[in-house]
Amino acid sequence: MPLSSSSQPVLRQRLLPILTRRTTSQSLSSPSSSPRPRTIANLTPPHHAAALSRLPTAIDPSSDSFRQNASQMAALTARLANLTCTAQRGGPDKAREKHLARNKMLPRERIAALIDPGSTFLELSPLAGHELYPEAHVPAGGIITGVGVVEGVRCVIVANDSTVKGGDVLSHYGEEASSGAGYCGRESASVSSLLFSNVPFSSDVTASSLSVACIYLVDSGGANLPHQADVFPDRDHFGRIFYNQARMSAQGIPQIAVVMGPCTAGGAYVPAMSDESIIVARQGHIFLAGPPLVKAATGEQVSAEDLGGGEMHSSVSGVTDYLAVDDAHAITLARRSISNLNWPSSCPPSSSSSSSSSSPPLEPIHDPEQLLGIASPNLRQPIPIREVIARIVDGSEFSEFKHDFGTTLVTGFASIYGHKIGIIANDGIFFSASALKGAHFIQLCSQRGIPLIFLQNISGFMVGSATEREGIAKHGAKLVTAVACATVPKFTVVVGGSYGAGNYGMCGRAYGPRFLWMWPNARVGVMGSEQLATVMETVGGQKNKSAPEGDLRSRIEAETEATFSSARLWDDGIIPPQHTRRYLGLGLQAALGGRNHIKRGDTKFGVFRM
Repeated sequence: MPLSSSSQPVLRQRLLPILTRRTTSQSLSSPSSSPRPRTIANLTPPHHAAALSRLPTAIDPSSDSFRQNASQMAALTARLANLTCTAQRGGPDKAREKHLARNKMLPRERIAALIDPGSTFLELSPLAGHELYPEAHVPAGGIITGVGVVEGVRCVIVANDSTVKGGDVLSHYGEEASSGAGYCGRESASVSSLLFSNVPFSSDVTASSLSVACIYLVDSGGANLPHQADVFPDRDHFGRIFYNQARMSAQGIPQIAVVMGPCTAGGAYVPAMSDESIIVARQGHIFLAGPPLVKAATGEQVSAEDLGGGEMHSSVSGVTDYLAVDDAHAITLARRSISNLNWPSSCPPSSSSSSSSSSPPLEPIHDPEQLLGIASPNLRQPIPIREVIARIVDGSEFSEFKHDFGTTLVTGFASIYGHKIGIIANDGIFFSASALKGAHFIQLCSQRGIPLIFLQNISGFMVGSATEREGIAKHGAKLVTAVACATVPKFTVVVGGSYGAGNYGMCGRAYGPRFLWMWPNARVGVMGSEQLATVMETVGGQKNKSAPEGDLRSRIEAETEATFSSARLWDDGIIPPQHTRRYLGLGLQAALGGRNHIKRGDTKFGVFRM
């Protein structure tokens, strides 16, 4: 209400003491000047503005209508609670007992162990499948979906419940999972809706804006055959899962699969198309066709373990990256994989770790001075590369990737002075499997914006008719392409030999490392002096009389020494082995401009010949 002209002098007289107190500094600077007038709006405390927005209420809790509504809603809520409790229990007691007898955790126990302690799992669509199938009770639709926090990262979690119809995929599977992360809203869609829904995601939604990862806890026999007509053929049926899973990967959304039971037929593509896959030994099985179908189709009799067990897939096929001994171990590995994503954290991780940005980096628990005794001037003597890594990285902690596959190349995640890094280190010559492993790991680090460190001690790629027939050239080309196209900062340390195409596959000088350092014992060349001399003699047909064998070898020896390379600026210096960690830390700091992370890359790779 506007103030009348007669009331304004009275109001001003009442407010004058307040105005005087609030302009004390002004009065001290000019005693003769009068206080500057202030309006009522200038004097309104901030909480008054909030009070203007507070909604009033006209509800009378003592009224008959209120009490009647409350009574009816309480009954409905109680019924809902009973239905939800029944659904969350899962399958029948017999199925649960059979599940536990196999030393398997129940699906909700798996989720509880996966998410951060003290955090809440937001389950979605818990009544999916309720009274949908007259012939069977399908609690929660046989699949649990929701959102939880793992290692401080908000994740969509999709877990099969094998106590319900063996975890088979039913006709509502896509619809339920599409609501799995509906918290992102209709416009932004969600990871699960990107994966399972027929609704295309908005073009302005990127993986970085979603800031969620996706974890699959797989324990399913595949499509439910009696309902195959409602599951398999249409656009939005089972096949859409893998279509959207591929598009999620292209968007840079991390996907981690944990195979804790059967993973059959089309379901085998879930771990195969994920960024990282974990399988439980003698419990998880991945195959396009199980033993009965294999026998019917080919006559071959094979066990489930030999056909698609964890040991085979982790060491031979390479479909999985980590082999767990049981469910608890698999969940621990999954949490570690999430911590290695270099993904935005929605909240601080519940447990302290050496990689936490809030805590100072740990020094290696093994003395870096011992690198002097680990390195050897005799390059015929292998260097135990994991011992080198243990004396370089923070806390000597190294999350090795694909330990049992392509074993002549060691890959994994670590930190140096708090900077998350990916390490690629030689532990023998390159085979096809190790080249594929390296290319896969470089892609992961490029997508996550993780700098790469190459520890070179390589004599080259394996030769011979067998390796040529299996395509060593094209597999090596994949590795070279990945190294060349990776846009994250790359650093190279030559800790031993660096010969032939192995130099290219391990980010030699031509492949743009930010810094390349050499140990004093390092050598760089097309091949070793003895091999090169032998090849030249063989190709020449006879020894060059003007260049005796000893002179040729001596010259090649001299041209491959570290000092020869460094004098010609083929590297950035020869460093003491025990100072490798310090040099890498300073290099990372320089490359990252003082930041502790870099933007996740949108690296565009060339064609990988299959």
